[in-house]
Amino acid sequence: MRPLLFIRHAQSEMNAEGRWQGQADPPLSPLGFEQAEALAETLARSDVPQRVDQLVTSDLRRAAQTADAVGRALGIAAEPCSELRETDVGDWSGLPHAEIEARYSESLAVWKSGDEHVRPGGGESRVMVRARVCAAIARLRTGTGGAIAVVTHLGVLRTLRPGINLANAEFLWWEDGARAAFEPSDSTREVTVL
Repeated sequence: MRPLLFIRHAQSEMNAEGRWQGQADPPLSPLGFEQAEALAETLARSDVPQRVDQLVTSDLRRAAQTADAVGRALGIAAEPCSELRETDVGDWSGLPHAEIEARYSESLAVWKSGDEHVRPGGGESRVMVRARVCAAIARLRTGTGGAIAVVTHLGVLRTLRPGINLANAEFLWWEDGARAAFEPSDSTREVTVL
């Protein structure tokens, strides 16, 4: 199996405003563009260019703009993949964190409890996200070649490794030992949290 380099996108305008994004499509903030360039420089100075020969990104603008900077540094064109999008948070998308905490405190607590079947704001559960992401990763990893750099979102990464907390423009190597994370759950129970 090809190793994976997971990269969380740089800061978006909605990150800077303290809003839940979900699948909203804001661009990077000015700081986000700086973070993306700094990340690209860091990756270019490491062993990443010798190991990575494919770059795949969520098709949401904040990830694609981050991937553009990384791609320039690595000399690889980014390939968009809609399956790597952030969790759809339904009606919560675009709302400030404080408003969600005030209006939906009980629902938010259920979501934060880690129940992988909860659908925040009527959007997607972690099980649903894991299924689409695992399908994409499995398809990508069957090819030959070096490592794959994947630019995606924190919610996606948390469905694969609960509790992970990468900051904007941080990255993580994922070698073969983490293969089990890419096996989708067979459960179909879903709970909508509005």
